[in-house]
Amino acid sequence: MAATAAASRSSSLLLSRRHGASLSSSSSASRAGASRLRAPRCVLGTAEQLRVVEAGKPVGGADPWAAAWTPKTPAQEARLAALPQEARDSRLKIFSGTANRPLAQEIASYLGVDLGKILIKRFADGEIYVQLQESVRGCDVFLVQPTCSPVNENLMELFIMIDACRRASARSITVVIPYFGYARADRKAQGREAITAKLAANLLTEAGSDRVIVCDMHSAQALGYFDIPVDHIYGQPVILDYLASKTISKDLVVVSPDVGGVVRARAFAKKLSDAPLAIVDKRRQGHNLSEVMHLIGDVKGKVAIMVDDMIDTAGTITSGAALLKQEGAEAVYACCTHAVLSPPAIERLSGGIFEEVIVTNSILLPEDKCFPQLTVLSMANLVAETIWHVHRDGSVSSIFQ
Repeated sequence: MAATAAASRSSSLLLSRRHGASLSSSSSASRAGASRLRAPRCVLGTAEQLRVVEAGKPVGGADPWAAAWTPKTPAQEARLAALPQEARDSRLKIFSGTANRPLAQEIASYLGVDLGKILIKRFADGEIYVQLQESVRGCDVFLVQPTCSPVNENLMELFIMIDACRRASARSITVVIPYFGYARADRKAQGREAITAKLAANLLTEAGSDRVIVCDMHSAQALGYFDIPVDHIYGQPVILDYLASKTISKDLVVVSPDVGGVVRARAFAKKLSDAPLAIVDKRRQGHNLSEVMHLIGDVKGKVAIMVDDMIDTAGTITSGAALLKQEGAEAVYACCTHAVLSPPAIERLSGGIFEEVIVTNSILLPEDKCFPQLTVLSMANLVAETIWHVHRDGSVSSIFQ
């Protein structure tokens, strides 16, 4: 078991480095051979987002964008050949909802298994229909579904998928939620408000899930809302690997765009050669509105790397970057795990204030949300290693050590 875990960690690290090292060459190839892409650095495109899946095939014909992007994952045969015989467990089943099927396909390919066959469709009145098209009796089922926009549609789809697996006698049901919608509604900031993060956690439990794997929750206390085991993973290793592959000035400073993200930024700075830390102090005027007040720390003549868990309307991180430029920062990079990118985020991020905006594919970005400064990194290997450790009753925290 120890040898298998070590091999898995080594494979994960190697694959992550390959992701970072090959990103620029992949982008160049995309510019030359796929001029249809608006963003030369954007790894993922619109055509990968499928709202309806029938027997593992997209409805409406072949994908015209298929040549524009290929997952950076080892072939299934190579992965299977690397696994010991006892590790080839047919009880591992991975199914995907319609929110981010390309990520689920990458995860399945990395693990050397086929993505489970499932039929998901909408009736004329908008109701969702789900049918598993293969047996899951006695299996460990993993359902990959970020609850991104449209949040309520994707969340309800996940509930129905859980119910279908429970009624099909699955041994265990683990929901893999790369991006957890409603996570920001984790407390009562004013009277008579709902704590929707707790409600969503209760609904996932009542639907029949046995375990949750979630990536970079907005606040750690929301993990306590679940009455079932939760494995919280972080997208930082993927971003750190990519930054390590770039030739950035050694005079770095990690910046937290608000006081609430200091712990996250401090952990990031420690892993980035123990870089110094700066904090942007802001006062929020309302939902999705913020005002930058002043900067704590020194950024003059340095390369600033702003770190956050998500970028929604980009108001906080853009106004923070403008302040860093005023204070003499040489260049500003924005790093986050979840690219929500609600309007007017694209206009703000592509305005030229950022040298590069680095995100992961926890949320599938349509082509109209891509822009030249955007770089999308795959977190498939990280999620796949987590799934493997959970399935084999291994330690998830060992992946990040």
